[in-house]
Amino acid sequence: MQELNLPPFAHKLTQSAPNPQIWDILRRKYIVLTPEEWVRQHVVHYLIGHLGYPKGLLSLERGHAYNQRQKRTDLCAFDAAGRPLLLVECKAPSVPITAATAHQAATYNQTIGAPLLLLTNGLQHYCWRVDFALRTNERLTAIPPYAGPLAE
Repeated sequence: MQELNLPPFAHKLTQSAPNPQIWDILRRKYIVLTPEEWVRQHVVHYLIGHLGYPKGLLSLERGHAYNQRQKRTDLCAFDAAGRPLLLVECKAPSVPITAATAHQAATYNQTIGAPLLLLTNGLQHYCWRVDFALRTNERLTAIPPYAGPLAE
C-alpha cells in the first residue's frame, strides 16, 4: 500500500481471501484492504494514538438518512455525552480532495451536526470548525486533539 502523510502504525494483514485484509481495531475483525480503507485505518490510529480520541467514542461507517436515502459516514468521533464531535470523510490517495468532496461531507454533516469536519485522502487533509448557528466554516491548520474541542 502507498505511504501516506500520516504516522505509520503497527497494522496486521492477512491473505485469507482473494484480497488482502487489515485488522480493524474498532470493528474487531479483518476488513478488505482497499486504498480508502488504508486511509481510514491510518486516520483511526492517528486520532487514538496521537490526538487522544477515545477508541470507544469512534464509530466507523455509521448509517444515517439524508434526503430519504441511507448514507454511511466513514468515521465519526463523539464527545463524552455521545454527541457528534468530528465527522471524517476518507478518500483513496488517488482521489483528489475537491470542492465536490467538501460539498459531499458538508451535506452529510447537515444531518449529523458535528462541529469539526475532516476530509482526507491520506496525502492531503482539510479540517474545518463548523458553526451551525452562524452558518460559518473556519479552516483549521490541524486536527484538534480530543480535549481541545471540549475545552472551548
